[in-house]
Amino acid sequence: MHKYAGILGLCLPLLVATPLIQAEQTFSSGTVQVALLELFTSEGCSSCPPVEQWLGHYRDDPALWLEVVPVAWHVNYWDRLGWKDRYATREFTARQYAYASVWRSNSVYTPCLVRNGLEWRQGGTIRPAATKAGQLTVVWSGSGLALVRFTPPPDSSPDDYTVTIALLGGSISSQVQKGENAGRELHHEFVALRTVEAGLTRDGEEGYVTSITLPYSNLTSTPRQAVAAWVTRSGELAPLQATGGWLN
Repeated sequence: MHKYAGILGLCLPLLVATPLIQAEQTFSSGTVQVALLELFTSEGCSSCPPVEQWLGHYRDDPALWLEVVPVAWHVNYWDRLGWKDRYATREFTARQYAYASVWRSNSVYTPCLVRNGLEWRQGGTIRPAATKAGQLTVVWSGSGLALVRFTPPPDSSPDDYTVTIALLGGSISSQVQKGENAGRELHHEFVALRTVEAGLTRDGEEGYVTSITLPYSNLTSTPRQAVAAWVTRSGELAPLQATGGWLN
């Protein structure tokens, strides 16, 4: 038996015994690489709404979750213009600065799109080439417990891996009163609400596993919620594989 299966078996009694926990959902990437498409944005940025609208179109795209996993990070460096973005955090801003450091750039900007760890412009190819990237699977429970398994490609050498899980909000509207977007109603999809990461442990066979808890009991004010997950080599930002899906 895989170590992963053993963890899952131990957790099942708890899931059944707790009435407030929703049914489990399983999200899986397949073995071909899925694109992690990140947008750094702000409600205080007047040029961001058109790009957010474009990203929001993925809500109804058949490629969603299967070929593309979108995540919108709200940054806080435009809050000084008079409107505090309620979805912006220093953590999300630090992620963009970390990318800029990798790219050897001295500045950050919004809207900024990142595809699989590289700066990207609209109009380019979003879907990666059919590269075998291994399979990432997340078993999610309504309590916020995620059981993660990553199986690298067969020819991969042993490595250290980290998984990141983000809770996303969708169908969000904001009435902006100040700043560059004063008087506008903004609409957001795939908004990062909270993230957590953990190292993966070799399960003794071909895969790597971990369990993560990310409670989301206080996030139900968003009309829709989703989970996005991606795995990287430890210490790196560029994703190797990604998956996700809407929460029931």
